[in-house]
Amino acid sequence: MLEAAGAANLSGKVLWDIALPLDLSQGLPPTLTVANTDSLGEQIQRAYPDARVVKALTTVFAEVMVDPARVPGEHNVFVAGEDSGAKATVTELIEQFGWPSKALVDLGGIRGARGVEMYGPFYFAMSAALGTFDFNIAAVRA
Repeated sequence: MLEAAGAANLSGKVLWDIALPLDLSQGLPPTLTVANTDSLGEQIQRAYPDARVVKALTTVFAEVMVDPARVPGEHNVFVAGEDSGAKATVTELIEQFGWPSKALVDLGGIRGARGVEMYGPFYFAMSAALGTFDFNIAAVRA
């Protein structure tokens, strides 16, 4: 999809990455095609250096992304990217979905995409154990 858009068309644009680099060839839970020392978010940023890549909403299922009230209680969404203006744009859109600002956790640069992407296989295992995709995680502070 990004190749079809072309680097010139993505230059200077906010590119909101919600994708996970999942390999479903062996069934569920999936494995990752990228992990540990790299992430899909980082690969996108390297491939399109003039795009303003932000990784966000990768720890929840699509319905929860746009309706966080499906999951009761406080829970978090994680944001990573190099461009603070792009993160502000994505954060504003996330808040329009109904996420309170206190639920957003800024993980810093695009390298933060590694952690949220590596959560993917655990998410699928949890969904199998819970029998639903309507759940999320919360960072609970002492």
